[in-house]
Amino acid sequence: MKKLLLLILISLGTSTIYSQGKGKEKETPKDYSENVLTINSTINTLYATISGEKGKKRDWALFKYLFHPDGKLITSGKNDESKFQIRYMKPDDYIKSSGKWIVDNGFIEKEVHRTVDAFGNIAHVFSTFESFHSKTDEEPFMRGINSIQLLNDGTRWWIVNVFWDNENRRNPIPRNYLPK
Repeated sequence: MKKLLLLILISLGTSTIYSQGKGKEKETPKDYSENVLTINSTINTLYATISGEKGKKRDWALFKYLFHPDGKLITSGKNDESKFQIRYMKPDDYIKSSGKWIVDNGFIEKEVHRTVDAFGNIAHVFSTFESFHSKTDEEPFMRGINSIQLLNDGTRWWIVNVFWDNENRRNPIPRNYLPK
């Protein structure tokens, strides 16, 4: 009798564990390959992934997909003592430090001018941007230039680095990097 009771309990436990696992199959990852076929599609996707109205969730999986495994985001500017500094971030670091802020406040970054230099499997893009909190804003709250280095591995473009600086009174964007 004890053996029968033990078999029933084991059977019930096994079926419970099996049924809990059912329906939890891994979701098939999205195919983002169309987003990185050209320099243009890669840069446009970069802006699209970080941009959105207040409260709009971002597709961080797509954002990370754009970057080479060793890719970095590098910000430059002055610290509290007015000394120039740079900060290196992996895509996950950027999401952790800025992701919540851009969703909570709204952040639309628009490219207004681009220059591209390419040779072989490498490219450098100087991309002038304007930042808004909403599509309805008439004036940007920030402007600057993204210096973006890319690599083509024969099948796709990878962002290797995004290195940027923001405009300020003492550092205006030169005319040749503004719309004509």
